[in-house]
Amino acid sequence: MTKVITYGTYDLLHKGHIRLLERAKQLGDFLIVGVTADCFDRSRGKINVQQSLMERIEAIRATGLADQIIVEEYEGQKIDDIKKYDVDIFTVGSDWVGKFDYLNEFCKVVYLDRTQGISSSDIRSEFRNIRIGVIGESPIINKFIKECGYVNGVSIAGICSEDTSKLDLNALPLPLITNRIDKLLPCSDAIYVISRPEKHFGIIKEAFDFGKHVLCESPVTLKISDYYTLKAIADEKGLVLMDGVKTAYSTAFERLVLLVKGGIIGDVISIDSTCTSMEKFALYGEQEFKYLWNSITEWGPTALLPVFDILGTNYTDCHIITKLLAPSSDFDLFTKILLIYPHAVASVKIGQGVKSEGDLIISGTNGYVYVPAPWWKTDYFEVRYENSTQNRRFFYQLDGEGIRYEILSFVEQIESKIKNARISNNISSQTIKLIEDFYSKKFIEI
Repeated sequence: MTKVITYGTYDLLHKGHIRLLERAKQLGDFLIVGVTADCFDRSRGKINVQQSLMERIEAIRATGLADQIIVEEYEGQKIDDIKKYDVDIFTVGSDWVGKFDYLNEFCKVVYLDRTQGISSSDIRSEFRNIRIGVIGESPIINKFIKECGYVNGVSIAGICSEDTSKLDLNALPLPLITNRIDKLLPCSDAIYVISRPEKHFGIIKEAFDFGKHVLCESPVTLKISDYYTLKAIADEKGLVLMDGVKTAYSTAFERLVLLVKGGIIGDVISIDSTCTSMEKFALYGEQEFKYLWNSITEWGPTALLPVFDILGTNYTDCHIITKLLAPSSDFDLFTKILLIYPHAVASVKIGQGVKSEGDLIISGTNGYVYVPAPWWKTDYFEVRYENSTQNRRFFYQLDGEGIRYEILSFVEQIESKIKNARISNNISSQTIKLIEDFYSKKFIEI
């Protein structure tokens, strides 16, 4: 009996997929189809998959062409599967010519011509057409617009900004550049907000009045009451209000949290999270200083994310220690937050005008997790134990610093009308509460 194996994502199964499977089936007597798992696709930078793994498996099963269906979950699995299932022929589409020649050592490799003019990407783009308007002054806008290009069916409607001096407008072909929100909203389906934090509430409320979904760079507001007001409006109108912290959408961070919650280092006793930088502080001149976020708003949501994600938001005590730019200023050069839990403690260090090692350390009763600087962009972390021979290293591909995954999650929520953001309402609200405490001067100044 001749066994044939092939692999694919098979998202939105179409006649091109089916034709390829039919021809693979004709190569032998028994066809094994490997369906790529969500996590493996994402680790390879394939982010536009719309159907779940089970939906894609069921679609393959419904064709009746597969004698056996397996799940592809890791790099190098193809060799393992060929050996395990005693495969005679590996086959894949001709767009991969040469890529899998190394498998000739284990079986025969056949490249099949693909059906021209049909692709899952084209189908996804036909079903999805979301125009995102961008509001703000931050140079992060340059990255956001670039990363939108990696998400099928997403386009930029234009930019509304008070100051475009930090934007690379020559590299960004935009249909509209304005300083009036009411000009941008009518031609947008959703908006991305990265204006000054004190303006977020008014901008989001105006967007909701126009019926627009909102992705807002965290913090969404500076007052907890304003956040609850916006959430109530969003729920009433069926709109998405998503808290933007790109780190939350990176594969490495998601896996780290799952492993820690699964007990890989025992009970978590301490978390030390540090986020500092001086780049933006040096970038903005004195006249433009009003557009620079202070440390608590720039880094607070990111630094607090692993603490609240792992230990929860029910801390029993909080101490905020800060170094202000000037006694009467709200601009903190450096802030340290100590959170006390019934059985754990967390230390968060953030700074725009102070530099420190930007790592993340999660200490447990059996070991600890170490994420090197800059941990918020990590594609790698280590789980370390007393016996160093047991240490484990984890690598995950990170594309676009997580921004493209954040955009994709936002779009998927709009399409599905299911609010399943990676950052929970509890995390968003508790982050805002701590920021509001800062603005209420509930800190120790040094």
